[in-house]
Amino acid sequence: MKNEPAPARSLTSILVVPLLYAVLLPAFGAVAGESQPAAAGGQATAAGESPGAAPTAGVGPAAAWRIEGRVVTTSGSPIAGARVSVEAGGRRSEATTGSGGRFALDAPGPGELTLTVEAAGFLRVSRRLNAAGEAAGTEQKEKTGLVIVLSPALSERVATTAARIPMVLPETASSVTVLSAEDLAAAGAARLDDVLRQVPGFTLFRRSGSRTANPTSQGVSLRGIGASGASRALVIDDGVPLNDPFGGWVYWGRLPRMEIDSVEVLRGGASDLYGGAALAGVVNLERRQVGRPTLSAEAFYGSEATTGASLYAAGLRGGWGGAAAAELFRTDGYIPVAGEERGEVDTPAGSKDAAVELSGERHLTERDRLFLRGWWFDESRENGTRLQKNDTNIKQAAAGWDRRMDQGSLSLRFYASRQDYTQSFSAVSAPGRDTERLTRLQEVPSRAAGLGFEWNRELGAANRIVAGTDIRTVRGTSHEEIAATGSLQSAGGRQWIAGLFAEDIARLGTRCILTAGARWDRWRNGDANRTSNGSTTFLEDRSEGSVSPRVSLLVKAMGGLSFSASAYRSFRPPTLNELYRSFRVGSILTQANDQLRAETLKGAESGLRWDAASSRFFLRGDMFWMEVTDPIANVTISGTPGLITRQRENLGSLRSRGIELEADAHLGGGWKLSGGYMLADSVVTSFPANPSIEGRRVPQVPRHQITTQLRYSSASLGTFGAQARWNGGQFDDDRNQLRLDGFFVLDALWSGSLAGGVSLFVAGENLSDTRYAIGRTPVATLGAPRTMRAGLRFTIGP
Repeated sequence: MKNEPAPARSLTSILVVPLLYAVLLPAFGAVAGESQPAAAGGQATAAGESPGAAPTAGVGPAAAWRIEGRVVTTSGSPIAGARVSVEAGGRRSEATTGSGGRFALDAPGPGELTLTVEAAGFLRVSRRLNAAGEAAGTEQKEKTGLVIVLSPALSERVATTAARIPMVLPETASSVTVLSAEDLAAAGAARLDDVLRQVPGFTLFRRSGSRTANPTSQGVSLRGIGASGASRALVIDDGVPLNDPFGGWVYWGRLPRMEIDSVEVLRGGASDLYGGAALAGVVNLERRQVGRPTLSAEAFYGSEATTGASLYAAGLRGGWGGAAAAELFRTDGYIPVAGEERGEVDTPAGSKDAAVELSGERHLTERDRLFLRGWWFDESRENGTRLQKNDTNIKQAAAGWDRRMDQGSLSLRFYASRQDYTQSFSAVSAPGRDTERLTRLQEVPSRAAGLGFEWNRELGAANRIVAGTDIRTVRGTSHEEIAATGSLQSAGGRQWIAGLFAEDIARLGTRCILTAGARWDRWRNGDANRTSNGSTTFLEDRSEGSVSPRVSLLVKAMGGLSFSASAYRSFRPPTLNELYRSFRVGSILTQANDQLRAETLKGAESGLRWDAASSRFFLRGDMFWMEVTDPIANVTISGTPGLITRQRENLGSLRSRGIELEADAHLGGGWKLSGGYMLADSVVTSFPANPSIEGRRVPQVPRHQITTQLRYSSASLGTFGAQARWNGGQFDDDRNQLRLDGFFVLDALWSGSLAGGVSLFVAGENLSDTRYAIGRTPVATLGAPRTMRAGLRFTIGP
């Protein structure tokens, strides 16, 4: 064995290795720097030793060839604990990869050599070697030796979101759920946000979905950190945020669904890598990669005159690539007010939207890719009465550069958007709901631009560094006309946010992965003013900063069992919408507050995961605790039979703690069964301005969530998917006086192939026709009844 110096280690490894050496060595054996035993005559390279490709002697009965190299994932991350074997002439040598994915062993004898590599969660690789120990197959070859690339056994076992680089889930300490392309295709729900409700802990601000709900109620909440219209989780597409720049909510129809390949949901504070919008987690939409020419299309018709069509076409040739995607959706909707309270003013809550995206890319070399992308999105909604409507138009462009390097990669993103939002508000007579009068008209133009840079590189045998920076600016103003007086009001400003982040992923031996990182952010609100009847008041500039650290440890035990623990801090600055825009829903008026401070979250979690050796079953359980200081909430300040007035305020603190369970089983014969459970005990722990709220449950947060999904696929019988979920009771107000009872919903889809790439599908949502409350304003409004749809899908290419 060659004696070469071990590569330099990061500060994280230097500080933590001695402690873990003493604690974990008796239980797990190998730690950084300790040699792995070889079996059947093979020798294992000491962790961190650099391999070579040269033979130790010539070919002959008395000579042995030295075979050295690395085993990595498709993203280049090392795989520790992989079993490597070489056979020749009926004899066999074996070794196990160390912390850097390295191996070294002697060929068992002369003749043709067969190299086999196996690792839990990956497809087995077997290749022939020539006399020089070089692979005769398609592996990459470096100066330092063989590089064997293993692909995941199941696509949903890899996630990018937790570390901003691809990692197999069994090596991820964070709680991540992946919905694969097959899961999305088998979902009964027509809209993406309703599909995501199958993820434990995922909720929107209200129970209603994007099919009929006002967009300002579509903010994301994870793990019981209730939304207030603005999301407390970041939604991204290829590094570009999809959260509304002015209000923080999400337009779920912006990205055509046929363009989405998979969705990753990261639960828990993620500001250490993603900044202020990721207070409680991240939803990452992974788009289909441009490659061989492909064409996909879908069209359907269903209940409530619901129609939809989607198209995706892409191809790559001669280094040039392009993609086009479009989607149309329309529904007449249903009347949301319960029948016994319905009046003459109540009408169906319908919607229609259209999205178009065009993109082009240029592969300058095998390592460099440039792209340019443009979106257009338009939406119109009827909000359940004759006078309540809203419209949105968004135009956005993005450009980027990606480069792959020998031991890392870098990427650059730039984006800019222009958005116009209009809405009308009304007051409805009570009781009876027989008359309605217009109260205000609102226009909200906003502009946003951002720039992001990310770099990652492997340092030595056992460390990978991820670092980057991003900058974003938003400008928006809310213009209002008060219908009764004709008076004009406006309020708005500009917000700048900038951040720097760095993370170290350190492999401490073959069984431990330590991740430590931090992010620094600074944001400023400026150029703010409020105008009423021609009189303008200039508001003071305000700025704050935040440091968001995170540390996590994953320890692999025996038999596919692993333990994880994490602690973190995150934040969220108030949006321009929360600072400057008031709104009205039914008889509830919510006022803005230009003195809001940023929310900060500190949390900890621990988890246990078991992956079967076959990679066809896993079980994960997590306990979490999170406390938010200065959470922004809608607080009731007065109430009359005709009007309830609320204002956005910073509470003292709220706390969410609970349990999260997930299981996934590929049962064989085309069957897959998965499920999850979330217990979220989310309460207000402090509010000195109004102690009566202390101890109350956080509004819009169910205490219990249960989800189950069943999928079957057969070449002869087609694909069947069923998704069931049960939500426990929750409250619609901060005083816990307006209760919304629990409910059960079942969705399903069947699709079968016809001919020539054409398939037929039939889908249903809320098949049990459950009538459940989604709000009380204080009039009860209900969720969507049973809906059915049928359509055709057409696919050419991969």
